[in-house]
Amino acid sequence: MIRICRFNGFLSTALFSVVAFAQPQPSPPPENLFAKPLPQWTQAEREWGFRNWDLRANARPVRKGNVVRALPAGATIAALAKEGEAAAQLAAFMNDYQVAGLLVLQDGKIRLERYALGHTAESRWTSFSVAKSVTSLLVGAAVNDGFIKSLDDPITQYIKGLRGSGYDGVTVRQLLTMTTGVAWNEDYSNPNADVYKLFRTPPGDGLDATTSYMRTVKRNTTANNNWLYNTGETNLLGILVREATQKPLAVYASEKIWAPFGMEQDANWSLDVTDAEVGGCCLQATTRDFGRIGQFVLEGARVAGKSIVPEGYLEAATKKQVDIGARGRGYGYQWWTRDDGTFDAVGIHGQLVHIDRKRNLVIVLNSAWPRATGTDLSAPRNVFIDRIKALLDAERK
Repeated sequence: MIRICRFNGFLSTALFSVVAFAQPQPSPPPENLFAKPLPQWTQAEREWGFRNWDLRANARPVRKGNVVRALPAGATIAALAKEGEAAAQLAAFMNDYQVAGLLVLQDGKIRLERYALGHTAESRWTSFSVAKSVTSLLVGAAVNDGFIKSLDDPITQYIKGLRGSGYDGVTVRQLLTMTTGVAWNEDYSNPNADVYKLFRTPPGDGLDATTSYMRTVKRNTTANNNWLYNTGETNLLGILVREATQKPLAVYASEKIWAPFGMEQDANWSLDVTDAEVGGCCLQATTRDFGRIGQFVLEGARVAGKSIVPEGYLEAATKKQVDIGARGRGYGYQWWTRDDGTFDAVGIHGQLVHIDRKRNLVIVLNSAWPRATGTDLSAPRNVFIDRIKALLDAERK
């Protein structure tokens, strides 16, 4: 376990064919980088910090197994295999939107792979909220293994420290869809938002840090009503899996996904001050292993032909369960859905795993955006994804 600085203080501020593009690499930043709010980081510090996130926080390894799932090289996307307009657009996109890693898998083969900003095929990058979608898979696995009896069970049946709180009567399913009706502020620009206070408030009553804080938030609407994005609730899902299985989240992730599916490297899952994995954030992995996560889901979350989640769970998880107020988009079980049937695992500052079943396609982007979110950043990314698909479709005609 890595213990260079306390994770709770860190996160409460910090949240605020292979080609590497030739460019000068930043020197390692000062040791106190992670004590500085993320909006104050320079671009060089973001590039270094996202690549070295797990070196500065308490973390637990997610162990790989003895066999690696091959990602064989396929033909490079034809329009990008030579100099021309498409290749120039790719280079401009990576430069303009601080892309550190790009991977395109089709039919399980690498069709495109690029690295920049000091990132390589061997280095890990932090996922931010891409981890939420992995936590969702582990909830499904815990149901399939009989540790969680039903998605309609009350969450307090498993997390006893939540009894007598705003989560009384809230079900596992409502937690998965973020429709609990509990008040929450996820504003990354507000230092007093719940998303920061969650990590800097000392835990009490002998509870883990997440349960200790989340039992203090209040219900403001009827449960199973409006969707409200809430990282704290995904952290609770991580606690749910830990309590139900009696195993650390990273250990269960290794047993159910990382080792049996054949990830290439150990991952690393950041811990809170009470040594519990942060289910809503900060799983560090290589770009290729993020691609393998996408491929695992594309193949039905199967290991040796058998799904690790119950029948129907994955389909429900990756299909709109609730409206989020964005045209053509929705939210499933910790996955962002699109009405065209594709879906995403998404993290702030430009992390993405995009899955398109119709095209048998996985696209991974690891980035170092200058801000956590913004349509000026996400919209060009969507255009880029559509452009990649158009190039692939053109090849098949």
